[in-house]
Amino acid sequence: MKTIKAEKVIHRGENRISLKFRYDQELILLVKELKDARWSSEMKYWHIQESPNIIKLLLEKFRGQAYIDYTGLKTLTPDKEVKKENLADENKPANRSGISIEQFPQLTEKGKKDIEKYRRWLEAHRYPPSTIQTYCSMMVKFLRFVSPKEAEKCNSDDLLRLINEYILPSGLSFSFQNQMISSIKKFYGHICKTDMDLVQIMRPRGRRRLPNVLSKDEVKKMLEAIPNDKHRVMLSLIYACGLRRSELLNLRPDDIERSRGLLRIRQAKGYKDRIVPISLRTIEMVDNYIYRYKPINYLFEGQKAGEQYTASSLEKILKRACSKAGLKSEISLHWLRHSYATHLLESGTDLRYIQELLGHSSSRTTEIYTHVTDKSIQKIRSPFDDL
Repeated sequence: MKTIKAEKVIHRGENRISLKFRYDQELILLVKELKDARWSSEMKYWHIQESPNIIKLLLEKFRGQAYIDYTGLKTLTPDKEVKKENLADENKPANRSGISIEQFPQLTEKGKKDIEKYRRWLEAHRYPPSTIQTYCSMMVKFLRFVSPKEAEKCNSDDLLRLINEYILPSGLSFSFQNQMISSIKKFYGHICKTDMDLVQIMRPRGRRRLPNVLSKDEVKKMLEAIPNDKHRVMLSLIYACGLRRSELLNLRPDDIERSRGLLRIRQAKGYKDRIVPISLRTIEMVDNYIYRYKPINYLFEGQKAGEQYTASSLEKILKRACSKAGLKSEISLHWLRHSYATHLLESGTDLRYIQELLGHSSSRTTEIYTHVTDKSIQKIRSPFDDL
């Protein structure tokens, strides 16, 4: 997640709060909505008025959009809901049921060093950036939950408390709990010298869910509802080639092999390259887009030339398109990939080829589409009709 560092500063004789973060247009728009927000061209940060409830204001404003590092505001009074038990004796942990992770104590200096060491270990072992971010953020949550106890003093009871007092009461998903356990297990196995017995920590039983699929008419209606050519090309390409979100955003202009009618997808999930067919119609659509927008590094770039288009902006495009087309609001980008696979199967494409096109390591992953295809299911005759 994006990070905003908030600190107390004196700017031109005034007590202000600086907000430092990497350039991000979406965060800038949110900052501008704050009262008396100003940009310092000299200091290269945004700054706002100091106020007693500034921490609560920032947490609410950027909830779900960015992580707020307010260690630089430690002399300010935090949100009243951050109760004194957060600073309880490490051997008598407070009951934190139902409260937000933002209300836990910040990482200690030792905790910050542990997280940085963990990040470097993951990077050295070539884990994908998304996995590194997920694992580190999970460990941050765990260490903030057990604070002021340090990592080497924790045991499996602390993880059980996290599950029972934070994950379950907060209604967090099965996958969140699994990721938390995986992250902690890897951290204690390779970083912390103290072994944590995770045998008694049972992973949640997985739920078998069928993929969500749109009909061809729904896909067409959604794409036709997009007025912006660039946005329409992006979503069209996901459906036309069955791409993951990250695969689309990582595409380069020269990844299209026009003479062979192929699209090369480089270093996708699991660091695997693959090629998928791309039709002449799709190539013409993309070429018209390239001629008009002239991308430099990535096929689809953000407002700043040469920089990758953001995943959050792509999600917003889909949400607006679905709203205009009168479709369900909870549709995600992955639905287009599911629809691609299902429609291929319905048109008679062999399941083994679909596995290759999607980049699945196991055929069992691809076989789930046989449960949602209309081709065979609609031909099944109910025994009731023979009575």
